[in-house]
Amino acid sequence: MAMRTRLTWLQEKCLQNYFGGKRFRLLYKATEQNFSHRDLLWKCWDHGPTMTVFYSRNCVFGAYLQEGFKNKNVPITLFALRETEVSACAIGAHKPAFLFYDRENIDCIPGIYVVLYEKNMTISSEVCEKLGLPPRYSTISIQECEAFRCEELLDERKTRDIAVIQRNLLTVLSNYKPYGDLVPQTRILLLGPIGAGKSSFVNSVKSVFRGSITHQALVGCDKNGMSDKYRTYSITYGDGDGPLPFVLCDSLGLSQKAGLHTDDTAYLLNGHIPDRYQFDSMKPITSNHPNYIHNPLLKDKIHCVVFVFDINSVEQLSHGLVAKIKKIRRELIKCGILHVALLTHVDSLDLITREDLIDIYNCEPVKLKLEAVHRDFGFALSEILVISNYVSEWHLDPVKNMVILSAMREILHTANDFLEDLPLNKQ
Repeated sequence: MAMRTRLTWLQEKCLQNYFGGKRFRLLYKATEQNFSHRDLLWKCWDHGPTMTVFYSRNCVFGAYLQEGFKNKNVPITLFALRETEVSACAIGAHKPAFLFYDRENIDCIPGIYVVLYEKNMTISSEVCEKLGLPPRYSTISIQECEAFRCEELLDERKTRDIAVIQRNLLTVLSNYKPYGDLVPQTRILLLGPIGAGKSSFVNSVKSVFRGSITHQALVGCDKNGMSDKYRTYSITYGDGDGPLPFVLCDSLGLSQKAGLHTDDTAYLLNGHIPDRYQFDSMKPITSNHPNYIHNPLLKDKIHCVVFVFDINSVEQLSHGLVAKIKKIRRELIKCGILHVALLTHVDSLDLITREDLIDIYNCEPVKLKLEAVHRDFGFALSEILVISNYVSEWHLDPVKNMVILSAMREILHTANDFLEDLPLNKQ
C-alpha cells in the first residue's frame, strides 16, 4: 500500500505556496519505518530540494533543504505551521544529517536537534522566538515524521503534456458531430444568476478555439447583468472555413424578482425565440411578436441546458432564486432535456492556484462546493463542471484552455445523449 501523508490538503497548500509552488512527493514516513533517522537519510539522500516535517500534538514543524540531503553544508530553513499560518527562520548552512542526534556522531545543528528513535525534538528559545512560538515548545514530543521530495508543480515536461492534452481536446471537439446528424448544430442554452459568468464562458470558449482572446459577448459589472438580449454564438476553429457544429445561446440572467421571465424559458427551450430578441423581465414573448418562430424545427430547439453559477456565491443565492432554478430544473426533467451545472471563477477560491487547475476536481475547497451544489440543487456530482473563465487576461493559458475544453466536451456529450434519446417521431 502506498504511503499517505498526514498533511491535510489545507496544510499542504499553505506549505506549497510558502515555498514557491512545490509538489511534495512522500519519501519517508517514520511510523512505517521505525523512527529510524538512518532510513530517512538513506531514502532522501541526493533527491534535490527536500522537506522534513515533524508532527506534534498542537503544531507542525519542519526543515526545508533547498539543496536536499547532501554530505556538505546546505542552507536550512526551519518552519512552524499552525492552522494556515507559516512562520520560518533561516539558520544558515549546515550538514543536513546533523538535524538528527546520533550516538556515534554527537555533532548537531545549533538551536535544534531531533532524537527520532526517542520521538522527541529540542528547539532553543532563540529559534522558538524567531518562529513566533512560546518557550514551552522547546521540548516537543513527535507523533510522526515525514520527508518529501519537493518538485516544481509545472515543470517543462508537465507543461508539454498539458499542451498535448489541449491539442487533443481541440481536435476531438473540432471533429464533433451531433448525434445521428439530426441537426446541423447542437444548441446549448446558458442559464444562471445575473453575473454568474455566462457571457464570459461564451467568450472563453470562442477565445480558445480562435487562438486569441475575444470579447464578442458583452461582459460587465452591472448589477442587472449585461446580456439583455437572446444571442446565439457560433464557434470557429482558428481560420476554419465555417462554424463548428454547436452553438452557445446566451440569455438574460436569472433573479428572484427580475431577470429572465420564467415563461420565456419554455419559449427558449422550444425554439420560439429569435436571435437578438430583447427580453422584458416583466412579460414574456408572445406569438404576436414580429419575429416569433411559430413552427420551430428540431434544429431551432435547445438540446442541452447549462446552469452557470459563480462558485464563490452559489451558496449565498436567495431562497427565492434557488426555488426558481429548481422549478426550471423540474420543467427540464419533465421535458426530458438534459442539463448540467457549470461553476465559474474557481481560480478565485482561497489557496487555489493555476497549478491546481490541472487536477481541480480533487482540490478540497472545490469538493466542498460540488457537495453544496449537489445538496442545494439536486445535481449529481458527475453533472457539475468547474472552469476558470477568461475575464481580464490578455493572453491564453494552456492550463485554463484545458479546463474549458474539458468542460465543453462533457457538455457536448450531454447534448448528444439528449439527441440519442429522442423518440423516433420527434427525430
